[in-house]
Amino acid sequence: MEDHILQLSSNAIRFEPFSNLTNVFYDEANCQVFAVRSGGTTGVVVKGPLEKTSFNFRMLDKGDVMSIKFSPDKKVLAVHRSHKSIEFINFNGEPENLEYSQSCKGKNMKILNFSWTGVNEIVFVMDRGIEHFQVVPEKHTLKSLKLYSVSVNWYVFHAESSLLLISSGSLCNVMQPYQFRPGSCYKMSKFEIDLPAAPKSQNQSLLERDVSIATVYNKTCIFVLRHQPRSVGAPGAEIAIYSVVKDGPPRKTDVLRLDKSGRFAINVIDNVIVVHHQASKESMLYDIKTPCETDGFISNHFPIAKSPIKPFMIKVPAMPSHSPTMEQEIGCELYSPNWVVFLPNIIIDPKLGYLWYVTLHNSPLIHKILDKCLLIDYLLLRQNSKSIILKVCHNSIQPSDPLPLSILAKIFDKLNAAYKQMQDLEKKSPQNTSSFHPVTVVDQSDMYSHVFSVFEGQDFDVKFAVSVLLEYIRSLILHQQFVQHYICKLLITILVQNKQFYQLHQFLQYQILNDSKQLVCLMLSLQAVYPPAYQLALDMLRRLQNSNEEIIEVLLSQKKILQALTFVRNCGGVDSLSAQKYLAAARQTGDPRVFFSVFKFFEQRNIRLRGSPDFEVGEHCEAYVKYFKQLYAPPYLDMN
Repeated sequence: MEDHILQLSSNAIRFEPFSNLTNVFYDEANCQVFAVRSGGTTGVVVKGPLEKTSFNFRMLDKGDVMSIKFSPDKKVLAVHRSHKSIEFINFNGEPENLEYSQSCKGKNMKILNFSWTGVNEIVFVMDRGIEHFQVVPEKHTLKSLKLYSVSVNWYVFHAESSLLLISSGSLCNVMQPYQFRPGSCYKMSKFEIDLPAAPKSQNQSLLERDVSIATVYNKTCIFVLRHQPRSVGAPGAEIAIYSVVKDGPPRKTDVLRLDKSGRFAINVIDNVIVVHHQASKESMLYDIKTPCETDGFISNHFPIAKSPIKPFMIKVPAMPSHSPTMEQEIGCELYSPNWVVFLPNIIIDPKLGYLWYVTLHNSPLIHKILDKCLLIDYLLLRQNSKSIILKVCHNSIQPSDPLPLSILAKIFDKLNAAYKQMQDLEKKSPQNTSSFHPVTVVDQSDMYSHVFSVFEGQDFDVKFAVSVLLEYIRSLILHQQFVQHYICKLLITILVQNKQFYQLHQFLQYQILNDSKQLVCLMLSLQAVYPPAYQLALDMLRRLQNSNEEIIEVLLSQKKILQALTFVRNCGGVDSLSAQKYLAAARQTGDPRVFFSVFKFFEQRNIRLRGSPDFEVGEHCEAYVKYFKQLYAPPYLDMN
């Protein structure tokens, strides 16, 4: 049984490791690793997630490379070699020979780094300001769009939301956000990040490595790692989450309690916040949407699960070896001090030359999370988790270890509430459902096929099975869902097989089970073992709309011809009746009195419609007229 929730992807990206001759850079926006040898003169190897984003080229050596990144469309390469300017090279599979550069407009400013904010837009971050440029590749030039003066200690950029976060202040905890849009840059409200209490002598400041930005549940979140030693009365480190809002500064909304101290790193996978802890070689999983402690303003979250990353084997050159192509597999050191972790789900070991994607596997959580309601809350928010949810539900009703009915009721409510929520979202915006956070939906057919099918066997507690199905039906009704006929059929079948006829009668009479024509057919088939089922079926048909024909057919099949005619007369459809059909049914009963009554019924109709009791030729009733005369004609009088 697989026990590891987190795994390193098998399709790792391999690149030339960091060395005295090779520098390694990572571009978070494009997910590309650059291995730059000797300043680029002996080669630049770019590895990306796809073959088309991988390149191999050379550059002129104009000094040590401090940073290197492609534009989002991979058509312009920006290289940072000095604190005064950034160099640009147009790129079309390979770099052009002509380079062009751009210095910052601010005098005596030092360029710290840069980030692409759009296909042809870039921002320079300097020690005393930021400058937004438009790149014009055709003219080999840049156009300044906006310059802001601000004291900069360090910065963090989130490419997905185009959010730039500038750190300033003596403790580096005064944050100035800037929001980029095509052709423009907006200065947002400044805010201050709370620092953990520390002795005055330490003067602890906020570090760049402790701040990161990610998207969680379609919202931009700023993560701030707050280091504090774990001791009596001090819970250890924590991660404060500041949510970016449209109107006003980002505000602190959540806190992740780590209960540890040391080095941490963050990934976000399928909206699950994964916090890696180096000292314990363990990762903690948090979901800010699941129930938690809150004071109405800030929610406090504890790990829903803890798990180490699954051991990973890497290939290295065999030593000693006469062949350079020979490789051997060795175990990779997990949580290595050399690891560099990037959002959302990247781990890089520059000394080994490996880039991994961290993947999330939720199946082991079935046994790791004992609170099944919490587990369902978590799984409903995960993509592709339907099979796991169904397995949890299936295990929950097993005779060997069933969950209490009260817990099952809560689980059913959660499943049906999620289904109702998805229905409501689709009704509000049927053309744009992709804009909503994907929620796993479990419907009645899933539950019937994969969970309740266990009740179709022989070895189960009847009382428990009926109670479970009733709880599920109650939950469906509570969430305004029509109970499908196969759920009702399963319940009725269990009741009939175990001769629980009184309960069955109550459920049908008080309409606990939804009326449906399929259910009517089932009830009619049960007439032999439970005669009142016939009348219950008929009552159900009467409640159903547009079911007059079915009611008539049921009555005729039961040889209740006169009742069928009475029903038709009450519905006002006598004039269009087929006399042949009813006369044939009356004759098949073998009761001359029934045939007489039906024959006279249609004669009276004919008199009312045409003034004559005779049937028209097109009604094909000649045989029945002859049969009537045989039964009821006056005896022949012998004149002799």
